[in-house]
Amino acid sequence: MDKLMNNHWFMKIFSLLLAIMLYMSVNIEEKETKSGAITRNSVGQTDIETITNVPVVTYYDEENLVVSGIPKTVNVTLEGPASILKPTALQRDFEIYVDLTNLELGTHTVPIKYKNISDKLNVKIQPATATVTIHEKVSKDFPVDVDFIHQNKVATGYSVEQPIVKPNMVTITGAKELVDRVALVKARVNLEGAKETIEQESKVTVYDNEGRVLNLEVDPSVVEVTVPVTSPSKSVPLKINRIGTLKKGLSIVKIETVPNQVTIFGPKEKIDRIEFIDGITINLGEITKDTTLEMKVPLPEGVKSVDPSKVKINIQVQEEQTKTFKALPIHVLGLSDQYTVEFLEPEEQNMDVQLSGAPSILNSIQADDLELYINVNELGVGEHEVPVEVNGPQNITWNLPKNKVKIKISQKIINE
Repeated sequence: MDKLMNNHWFMKIFSLLLAIMLYMSVNIEEKETKSGAITRNSVGQTDIETITNVPVVTYYDEENLVVSGIPKTVNVTLEGPASILKPTALQRDFEIYVDLTNLELGTHTVPIKYKNISDKLNVKIQPATATVTIHEKVSKDFPVDVDFIHQNKVATGYSVEQPIVKPNMVTITGAKELVDRVALVKARVNLEGAKETIEQESKVTVYDNEGRVLNLEVDPSVVEVTVPVTSPSKSVPLKINRIGTLKKGLSIVKIETVPNQVTIFGPKEKIDRIEFIDGITINLGEITKDTTLEMKVPLPEGVKSVDPSKVKINIQVQEEQTKTFKALPIHVLGLSDQYTVEFLEPEEQNMDVQLSGAPSILNSIQADDLELYINVNELGVGEHEVPVEVNGPQNITWNLPKNKVKIKISQKIINE
């Protein structure tokens, strides 16, 4: 052993091995020490987390004031023990707020504060302050106008009438400075291609004198708008047809339609062809006294609507009387210049006419109001029996001694 200890190489190798063992021993201890520190400090570890878009609550007199300049949301950065930070970030049961309760009207720079956050957490709010303006709050009523969009693109031939807005007044609330700038309050309606009345709900928009939109509270914010859109129209009379006969001894004084014309609506090419409306019929056999009937107006083919849809027909009757006109001339119609007519029966070329009707009509009729005539348009040379026609006022009847006359048509003799 002594010999080994005195050996030079043995001592060098031994020293090297001892040094390696010492180094390894120290290194292992350091690792264990470090491992033990991580375990011990994990409970008190400090974390940082940023919560974005946190809403800001504002405290002020909402009934009498309006504020501007408060950010809607902020970012909140929390730093502290993870055991406290994590639940706070997840639950978000804290509040970010601005307190304006003790401030006067005007502009102020105020801190953005927080509450319900543990004192063990460091809190940083971005932005940390806000520049706010406090205004006096006022309310005022304004009428609502209708702004037509594409009015020049209404269907051809159709027209736009005065719009109806319900309600026609709205209450605008906001900062006095803004409310004083209100110039127009409008609801918009698009008329492109409109062919019938438009009924819609429309948002109310508030403008200043320069046409800029003002961000103010409007009550109600949506109104009902009705825009009558009328189609091409035309006024036409009504034709009243009669069936049956009045009771013996009665006569018509007048049959009057109220109104005497109606308005039809529809495509222009359809209504242009209509001159009157037919299809209303009254039965004289059912009339025994002055009567007023309410009748529905027929809708012609192709017509969209008629106004009014019903009319009144006033029928006035009186006890019938008679009146006779003597020797009224009989006119000849349809005779060519190369022919002559000779009356054989009656030779005088006149005839008596007995009229029957209401006294109020008969008393106003003169001889000039009656015309007796025969039509020889399609008759040739020779003798003919031709019916006598009578033209006269409405609502009377007439009787002739004879319904026909006997005539002779001859060729004119031309002297050379």
